[in-house]
Amino acid sequence: MNLTEANVGESCIVKDIVTDDEELKAFLFRLGCYSGEAITVISRKKSGYTVAIKDGRYNIDSNIAEAIQI
Repeated sequence: MNLTEANVGESCIVKDIVTDDEELKAFLFRLGCYSGEAITVISRKKSGYTVAIKDGRYNIDSNIAEAIQI
């Protein structure tokens, strides 16, 4: 299941990042989004998602959310 299927306020554990885009993988790694790390969907918006990773909040679009497997 990917992050788009998570409920708002639900804390999940990242299992994998499924993409062929190495830049996207590196970007998510810099945010602290990698296998074994907790991620929480704060809100869903028309343009994407607001998520909490470690001590930060980030806005990501739907394509990035689909790449994050939980």
